[in-house]
Amino acid sequence: MKFEETRETVLSELQTVFASIDPDQVEKMADMICASEKVFVVGVGRVLLMMQAFEKRLNHLGIDSYYVGEINEPAITDKDLLIVGSGSGESIVPVAMVKVASKFKPKIIHIGSNPQSSMTPYEDLFVRIPCSTKLNLDDEIKSRQIMSSLFEQSVLLLADMTAMLIADRKNITDLHSLWRKHANIE
Repeated sequence: MKFEETRETVLSELQTVFASIDPDQVEKMADMICASEKVFVVGVGRVLLMMQAFEKRLNHLGIDSYYVGEINEPAITDKDLLIVGSGSGESIVPVAMVKVASKFKPKIIHIGSNPQSSMTPYEDLFVRIPCSTKLNLDDEIKSRQIMSSLFEQSVLLLADMTAMLIADRKNITDLHSLWRKHANIE
């Protein structure tokens, strides 16, 4: 296999995925983020890394954001939003965190592939990225990539697209000015 073939595979799969995502779900997610006092993100493994990248970008946009478990994580309240990244919606840690968080009545968004997961009863919004998961559901977009790479890539790109929607909603037109909020002792 050559690089050109892998590039075409990845980009083609991503185009298929993004053509399948419901734009209304993404617009609602952007609105819910903007309406929240604080945003918390959770995931496990590589999905957590994508969610942490999203949390960082939200902070650049002036939105107080945290990943669940970080040392300076504040209490979650009914004015807040929890965004869970989980393709299957069945991973033990995210499901448990959603159940605990729901006691404090935040809004909950699940970004995943499985529309009938254990998280469904707790979700205020489900943003479906219909990629292959460990469940291998019939209507998932199959991938030639390693394991759940397509889902993880899609989460990161969806997060960046959502960040652009948020910047527009917040009338942030000088995107270069966001560098003021970027780490500067690195």
